[in-house]
Amino acid sequence: MIRDRRAKIVATVGPASASPAMLRQLFENGVDTFRLNFSHGDHATHAQVIAAIRAMEADTGTPIGILQDLQGPKIRLGRLQDGARMVERGDRVKFLPAETSDSDNLPLPHPEIFASIRPGHRLFIDDGRVRLLVTSSRSERIEAEVLEGGKLSDRKGVNLPDTVLDLPVLTEKDRRDLEFGLAHGVDWVALSFVQKASDLDEITGIIDGRAGLVAKIEKPSALSEIEAIIRKADAIMVARGDLGVEIPPEEVPARQKEIIALCRRESRPVIVATQMLESMTAAPAPTRAEASDVATAIYDGADAVMLSAESATGAFPAETVAVMDRIIRSTEAHSFYARAIAASREPAASPADAIADTGAMLAASLGARAIVAYSRSGSTAARIAARRPFLPLIVLTRDIRISRRMALLWDARSMAEDSVQDYDSMVRTAVATSRDMLKPEAGDSIVILSGVPFGQSGSTNNIRVAGFD
Repeated sequence: MIRDRRAKIVATVGPASASPAMLRQLFENGVDTFRLNFSHGDHATHAQVIAAIRAMEADTGTPIGILQDLQGPKIRLGRLQDGARMVERGDRVKFLPAETSDSDNLPLPHPEIFASIRPGHRLFIDDGRVRLLVTSSRSERIEAEVLEGGKLSDRKGVNLPDTVLDLPVLTEKDRRDLEFGLAHGVDWVALSFVQKASDLDEITGIIDGRAGLVAKIEKPSALSEIEAIIRKADAIMVARGDLGVEIPPEEVPARQKEIIALCRRESRPVIVATQMLESMTAAPAPTRAEASDVATAIYDGADAVMLSAESATGAFPAETVAVMDRIIRSTEAHSFYARAIAASREPAASPADAIADTGAMLAASLGARAIVAYSRSGSTAARIAARRPFLPLIVLTRDIRISRRMALLWDARSMAEDSVQDYDSMVRTAVATSRDMLKPEAGDSIVILSGVPFGQSGSTNNIRVAGFD
């Protein structure tokens, strides 16, 4: 299936969308990559969803991406006496490193917080609805003043925007989930709550090339190392939910633009996520502000936009995907879109980028029907996509896993082709595939990027123009 848009759609699978029939409807309405949220569900349910997606892929002949989103270390309150407690602005409260506590204290069963937090640090509870300022801290007690009051209840989430915690990057649950995901052939693995670039080292070694690694940017500390994180990751997710709690909301739009620009400079796919069409969890149409939010991410140059609760638990999952698809297509069809993308294009930063840039410019100047990349690892395709060439990008690869990862990449249309043996057969396959996909006329041409010697990963150095009879 060839979409008539360039940006991709990621949709989260949940109770509202896990059936094979609904998965098929979501795909037909525009989903390119399905996200499995391992904060919810069990392995048996996830296995059924993966099997249904792969069966749909075989039936449609279209590579479909599967993104496994690991839960990461969740910081939560313990269990309160009577299950809930009201706090008012100006109240002084105490936290103890315990799972339960008495009526005078609040339970926070995370000793690592007590070791790291300092006076002057902020502490947010329940997505920032309750906000506190730490006035003193010791290994056995934290004292804080309530800045914004409200109701606290058992197991509410805690955010610490000013504190870098010495937490394990992968919890034991994450390790079990990752083993399951890799064994079942997920295409991308998203690591939650990345704080620094070194957080990616261990999971990169475990994945060992079996999937692409997505770093989720949702902590303020990650922003201080954002360039290093982008270089180490295979893709980035701007996870605006937790990020929007921990930094002032007015800073989120500029940070989003900054991260997208950096990802394009480093040729990394970038996903914009969270609350994009939130009202459609309960309503059949989005607000105007939500439509504008999706369009802004497209104007910024995002590779993909993501649905969370809207498709996982909402009342209108199929309609939400269709709306997002229409917003993207309408945005990309506007004359301002091409100008905005062209204006944000940056000079090539490396010889490999220069080859991709040259190929894209040559294809545009020739009026070629498409750019074809023969790519063993997907890096050549990512470099071309980062140039945003406004021509169809067809990706040929030997590896079906790489072909599926391309479902996250801007304008990429991929096919796994293991019959290619040498340079000449690659050119013939590129021409034949382009003919099938695009129905060119005699005299049309394509521009092909590949490497010589042929078949070596990371050796793209050849640009070929091929025509149609």
